[in-house]
Amino acid sequence: MNLETALGRPTAVSSLAPLHNVLPSHCMNALFYPFHLCHERTLHSLLADYETVHFRDFMALRLTPLMGTTAFPDRMGDYYPKLFKAGRIVQGHDVSGPLNTEMIDAVNRDLSDTSWRSFFHEALLRNYRFQRGLFDTSQIPQPGNPASDDHSILTKLAPTDWMETPYDVETVQALSRSAHAPKDGPRFDYGWALIKTSASLVYTIQLCQTLHLTAVTDSSAHYQLLAATCQRDGIDLTNSCLK
Repeated sequence: MNLETALGRPTAVSSLAPLHNVLPSHCMNALFYPFHLCHERTLHSLLADYETVHFRDFMALRLTPLMGTTAFPDRMGDYYPKLFKAGRIVQGHDVSGPLNTEMIDAVNRDLSDTSWRSFFHEALLRNYRFQRGLFDTSQIPQPGNPASDDHSILTKLAPTDWMETPYDVETVQALSRSAHAPKDGPRFDYGWALIKTSASLVYTIQLCQTLHLTAVTDSSAHYQLLAATCQRDGIDLTNSCLK
């Protein structure tokens, strides 16, 4: 499980009106972030507020030539072909592959920002949905099951020392070569989670600026992190979080 599979696959919500009947309240276009899929309830809200909703493809980052994440091929239009055919859903935005110089510089700014790192660490410890976006469900505590804490990867990543540990992309790339070593495993896991989170937000900024879109999420943690990045770097971006 990683950032792109945090919500699972879209499921029907029978109490909602048929999605093809939902009309936007104004002619604006949105990019849903940071996931490549959303729940039907979220999609219903997006379509009620925006004329078109853009979705990225699964984010399969390549940290080094030998290490990265594997993509899932599914897209929102696969689940809602009528909305895709009608142009209400736009998809196919590629956010995969190796990190270029611009991306590395942007991610490193996040990783060296103490406020951003504080927001990240709090979400990593307290926000189950945020955790699901970064780790397999077998690695994190399960709600209502205290016994699962004993096997959680977060027991090693919880100390505040991690929040203050210096990181950059180059350091995590080096750590990936020894990620299976007991002493380096947790340090790599924390750094890789930082990079995946930051990269998903940098891609959000790039897509919104290029396509003139409003950034919209239903994850309060990612909303806060994106807002912190934009404020620090002086980026003019409309960022919204669904209630």
